[in-house]
Amino acid sequence: MPATSRNARQVARKRKTPRRKKASPARRGLTPAETGEAIPESARALAAEVDADGGRVLAVYREPLGGHAVLFAALPIDKVQPTPYQRDLSEPHVKRLVSAMERVDRFLDPLIAVRHEGSYWTPNGNHRLASTRALGGQTVLALLIPEPEVAFQILALNTEKAHNLKERSLEVIRMLPGLVEARKGTELDVAPLLEEPAFATLGAAYEKRPRLSGGAYHSIVKRIDGFLDEPLAEALEIREERATTLLTLDDAVTAAVNRLKARGMTSPYIRPFVVARINYLRFVKPGPTPLEFDATLEKLTRAAERFNAEKIKESDIQRVSGPAEPEGD
Repeated sequence: MPATSRNARQVARKRKTPRRKKASPARRGLTPAETGEAIPESARALAAEVDADGGRVLAVYREPLGGHAVLFAALPIDKVQPTPYQRDLSEPHVKRLVSAMERVDRFLDPLIAVRHEGSYWTPNGNHRLASTRALGGQTVLALLIPEPEVAFQILALNTEKAHNLKERSLEVIRMLPGLVEARKGTELDVAPLLEEPAFATLGAAYEKRPRLSGGAYHSIVKRIDGFLDEPLAEALEIREERATTLLTLDDAVTAAVNRLKARGMTSPYIRPFVVARINYLRFVKPGPTPLEFDATLEKLTRAAERFNAEKIKESDIQRVSGPAEPEGD
């Protein structure tokens, strides 16, 4: 090919199509002036309850995106507790917050709270609450939401400390009993609050076995699990049963891991390696009919029980070392 022709093709390849200008998003929500107008009566009634509880409402407004009422309130710290389905506190995170708040000598980041039976639940702000308690604070500032059911939805906004798989799964399984009491309907009806069905099953498994290496099984459970078209109370029982089935698989995988360790293999990726070796789902294309949960895990359990550690070399495990989750996440 002539040099001039080759150069012309290279130049042609370098030419880029001009980027389209992004369309301006449609305007939505309230103007600044509107946030203080048309306050609903439910918010005013909640303000009276806050005063009776020993708190003080500092402002009432409508949040600008959806126009929902919010109370900015100072609450007695003794009347504020985390929701029962909250993730566990991270003590290192609390210590860092205590140190920062002590240096600044200010509390500037309000909690999110809902009123519950004469006290207050915070679905977003447990670390700030614990830090203020550790410093001897008497009062916390909160954005108080009049609708208690929002406590289930606020978990999706909880970005105070990034969730790992275990924390998110535990939040979901702890939320389900609260939903059983607060709502009618099926698990499918509350699917948006739970994010993905695997979290519910893994959460039930973590409750039974806190040091479960759930990340090793997440992709499998995510592939074969689904939201249940069953009443919430019955769905919760099914989640417990699925967790037991998953732990039976984990026992078989642990036995295979121990056989490898007995041969002197010490990589932190042994468990993900074993799971990857027995995971026949890698070769099964998704079809119109979902795979059956119990049958799939039972087949994987049998494969783990037959796992031959004598055929494995250290180099085999080293090849899979990477971003997989180490033992005991």
